[in-house]
Amino acid sequence: MTDTTKILILGGCRSGKSAHALQLAESMGPRRIFVATCVPHDKEMQRRVDLHRQERGDSWMTREVPLDLAGTIRNTGSSADVMLVDCLTLWLSNLLMENDDEARIKESIRDLAEAVGSAACGVILVSNEVGGGIVPENRLARHYRDLAGWTNQAMAAACDRVVWTVAGIPVTIKPSPPGCTP
Repeated sequence: MTDTTKILILGGCRSGKSAHALQLAESMGPRRIFVATCVPHDKEMQRRVDLHRQERGDSWMTREVPLDLAGTIRNTGSSADVMLVDCLTLWLSNLLMENDDEARIKESIRDLAEAVGSAACGVILVSNEVGGGIVPENRLARHYRDLAGWTNQAMAAACDRVVWTVAGIPVTIKPSPPGCTP
């Protein structure tokens, strides 16, 4: 039987959230799909993408999905034991660059939360926590920060478990209900 646990992993940059997500996903079954939201726009970002692909190895199927996360989860979830989406904050950047319409973006966030909650497989979402610092000085940065906060709240509500990573240490802030693993 497939483990359909939904997990949100939050943290700052280089907090260890992606490494923890990979470790969890590898314990959830052999049919693993990595959903990459990054669109590399320069050579340095492309090197990062290549390095992450090498770290995952050949046991992962990769889907590059800059925008339609909900559709991807709905359409491919039944063919996987677990889907790992890395990361939601890059997805938000993609949505903002596509169309800066707050109502449409919030609808995409709601649609993603619904897709995650009803997914046929386990889902692990990785997201940056961007609201812990000072209030940004410009409108776009404040708008992005607010959307990231709303996204993280919606995904936390849709997930069985929420983990905060700090200095490579995962700290569970919303434990899984009884009967959920890992």
